[in-house]
Amino acid sequence: MPFRPRGATAGRTAASVPDRPSPLQWLRYALGGGLPSRLSPWVLSDTTRPGWVGRHLARALVQLTPVLVLCLVAVPVPLVYRLSAAAGGLLMGLVFSLAFMVETTEHRVSKAGYPVGTAARLRERRVERDRLERRSPYRRDGAGSFD
Repeated sequence: MPFRPRGATAGRTAASVPDRPSPLQWLRYALGGGLPSRLSPWVLSDTTRPGWVGRHLARALVQLTPVLVLCLVAVPVPLVYRLSAAAGGLLMGLVFSLAFMVETTEHRVSKAGYPVGTAARLRERRVERDRLERRSPYRRDGAGSFD
């Protein structure tokens, strides 16, 4: 029996994403806040589906935006200095975000009620399934599927 977090309903899996957060809930989620337990399957799906790195970077950009705007608007130096500082800060912020990407997503998943390591295990399973499907001698040119 697969593990379900607090408040998750039976029959809902990460593959069939049931609900999405509202824009305000997503903004809070992107800034590090938690979501209601009914959205736990969505959090797991958000951090494990293909494209999870891009979604992680989008959340990082949301977190960096207020600092970048402050840098561009409030610092009393010529615009070229503010732009270069903002670009450097953005680059550094994204580098740190990428460096701690796996830990950050695992923390999001654990806040949603799943055990630590769940997201990494699901991503590894998907990668392994894709690798097997690519190398299988009986599954050439789209013939057959593991799903």
